[in-house]
Amino acid sequence: MKSKKNLLEQLKNLPHFSKDTVHQLGSQLELKDTTVDTYISRFLKYKEIFKLKRGVYVSADFYSKNKGDVSYFFYLANIIRKPSYVSSWAALQYYNFTTESIRIITSVTPKATRTYDTKAGSFSYQSIQRELFTDFFSAKGKFDFFIASPAKALFDLLYFKTNQFRGIRLEDIKPLVEELRVDIDEMDKKERDKFYELIKKYLKHE
Repeated sequence: MKSKKNLLEQLKNLPHFSKDTVHQLGSQLELKDTTVDTYISRFLKYKEIFKLKRGVYVSADFYSKNKGDVSYFFYLANIIRKPSYVSSWAALQYYNFTTESIRIITSVTPKATRTYDTKAGSFSYQSIQRELFTDFFSAKGKFDFFIASPAKALFDLLYFKTNQFRGIRLEDIKPLVEELRVDIDEMDKKERDKFYELIKKYLKHE
């Protein structure tokens, strides 16, 4: 059983891991794949690891040590569905443009819309046209993650809230933002201008 303990100790150092990673670590300990699969089942049963999605896990120990760090949750959001970036309410709260309480981390992806409910929280992914999968960057923290720029986070929020700006005119935008209680005046002028440029460009093409 020493090998089982050694395997779990190695997993505790990883921010996330796949089934393949567990098998690779197991082979270094000279464990058969069938034995490793048994260990994975036991780790899950005794809540020593938990599943983020099929074949992707995190150790309960690593999660417990890092659950107070927002960069870890955003990092996990990027991992669960690729490619994606954190956007909408979660990003706006990160930038301090809203005081809304965020229970679900919303990300944007060119893949199909999907939600994952995990022990690490709920992660929602909204599908966007590939040409609008833009204006995000890698933010540095204890864990690096992809997040929308402030302008794009607000654009994405409105894009989905209005069903892709259906029936929306440019003059409707400011009242819509005020209704959402997003403090756009706190946004850097450059980002504010960029937000309206994104809106104008999109409405022009519709």
